[in-house]
Amino acid sequence: MNIGMYQSAASLTALERWQDAVAQNITASQVNGFKKRTVEFSAMPMGEISTGAERGTEELSGMMPKASYGISFTAGETTPTGRNLDVALQGEGFFKIQTASGQPIYTRTGQFQLSPERTLVTSDGSPVLSENGAPITALAQAGDLAIATDGTVSQGDTQLGKIGVFRFANNSVLTPIGGGAFDAGTATPTTVEKPNVLQGYLESSNVTPLREMVALVQIARAYEANQKIITSRDQTMQRALETLG
Repeated sequence: MNIGMYQSAASLTALERWQDAVAQNITASQVNGFKKRTVEFSAMPMGEISTGAERGTEELSGMMPKASYGISFTAGETTPTGRNLDVALQGEGFFKIQTASGQPIYTRTGQFQLSPERTLVTSDGSPVLSENGAPITALAQAGDLAIATDGTVSQGDTQLGKIGVFRFANNSVLTPIGGGAFDAGTATPTTVEKPNVLQGYLESSNVTPLREMVALVQIARAYEANQKIITSRDQTMQRALETLG
């Protein structure tokens, strides 16, 4: 059994997963609040492999590379926009958004607006929830909204509510669903007691495009090297079979 060939084939699979993560990062590098996809490499036992109906399986010794997806939750840069309904978080936490299905999602993308009903919503019209889980609605009369650093939304002298900022004990429970948003499944967050909300700013993605391009070059070189190993070992096996005839 040519174990080296199996290891090289597993390396190709791991590299493809890395390439997929890098491609996602490059595509979403300009999406506000997007969090970089990462890949962690580890070694796993080769285990058993089928050797045909008569011989059953064979236990292989050695290790094979494995790639697992992850997410980097480091903060992106905060960029001033001058728009009063753009908000960025400094420090931990996520905004809580109500979806049409009723299932909340979480994001650090604070590009908000007012709906025709004057409810604070995301760019796709989903309500932004307060710390108590309720939508925040502006008064009917004209007047800009002011958002304090603790998330309190005011219109003139009237406080409309406080934008909820929530945290998870472990961010690994969050599953990316696109657009810088995350699904928490059945996990329950807690409220960040002292959030730092910046009005007139947006958090950029934490992706550095140049680093991702460098990673693509590294992936291409490693992929080519493993393909050559597979080809070389396959040719060696063919020659051996021909010799043994």
